[in-house]
Amino acid sequence: MFQPIKTASLALALISCAVCAEPPQPQRPLPHDPTLVYQEIQANLEQHLFQLPPRVQGHYGIRLYRMTGDPQYANAALVDLLAVTEAQSYYACRLENPDFVRREAAAAIAALGDDPRGVARRQALAPFPEFIFYTEFLLRFASRTQALGFTGPCHDKLLSALKRTDLTQGLTDKAMIRAWAAQLVNYAYWAKQLGVGDYLADYKRAFIATYPDDDDIHLSQAQFRNKLYGMTHFIFAASEYYQHTVDAKEFAWILDYFSGNIERILRDATEDIIAEVGISFLLAERYDSETVAQTRDFIAKAFKPGSRMIPSPTGDTDLAKGEHRNVLAIMLLNWPQRLHPGPYLSRLPVTQKNLPKQVTPLGAAH
Repeated sequence: MFQPIKTASLALALISCAVCAEPPQPQRPLPHDPTLVYQEIQANLEQHLFQLPPRVQGHYGIRLYRMTGDPQYANAALVDLLAVTEAQSYYACRLENPDFVRREAAAAIAALGDDPRGVARRQALAPFPEFIFYTEFLLRFASRTQALGFTGPCHDKLLSALKRTDLTQGLTDKAMIRAWAAQLVNYAYWAKQLGVGDYLADYKRAFIATYPDDDDIHLSQAQFRNKLYGMTHFIFAASEYYQHTVDAKEFAWILDYFSGNIERILRDATEDIIAEVGISFLLAERYDSETVAQTRDFIAKAFKPGSRMIPSPTGDTDLAKGEHRNVLAIMLLNWPQRLHPGPYLSRLPVTQKNLPKQVTPLGAAH
């Protein structure tokens, strides 16, 4: 005999059928999903880009252009070129005055700060104080101008002064390397790229002698970080800062070191350096390296959704101070299939009519 289903049982059965019939709901991205992380960081930086200092805007725009080739980032690079051109004019066009060089060098050294790093740098520069003038104020500005496709004001004077100045002592001094290894790598590469001196072999020997691998156990956390920072910059400077890839064989001594010491790197390095370690492998076209995967995982987990960025090791979320760290995160988590040289601002319609008057496109007559 037919038995009627009880009301409660019928309701339960209908609910169960309804649940079964519902289409599966899409899963929301996890807070540390790499795609979500770089998208959030990029959106945050670009939302506030106009609030950042000119050089920081340029730092971001140049890197995003080299990652994407998108001319929307060219005007941020133009902002940087305007600032650099004014600075190069100030320093390079007064080179004939020795008092000016000494005075500006002394002022730059005094401005280094009173934290341990600033004190170490002042002490290291004591034997050759004018080194900071020729590197920070001449090499740096001329190399940036060149990278954007120009020569800047008083270019010939600048080159002549750099050719007359032997930077070997400052570049190979152990105290200098311990104080700012990464910057010295840049100077060595920029000098060669500008044709004013080839210090690369001397610097590499001095760097390895200062930081032999078998002495790592004795390095403080700060000195271990300085060593890593210097090593990443060998690769970064060789790529002319993400404009092209590099030869993995040439830098095997660095890549092998990173892979062999990744546990300590993830424990003792900052997020900036960890991102740079991963990017070093990408620049060397070692895309499938386990080290890349480890650094990507670490960087994604360092993201704080509430601030839409990766804060500093002390928790600082100031966007201007943290742009370097966060643009590196974007690059590591969203590396492109190819890199884009430039931007060569005189060739791009969005910038070519607004160039500073004191620059000359490379290849044009002075």
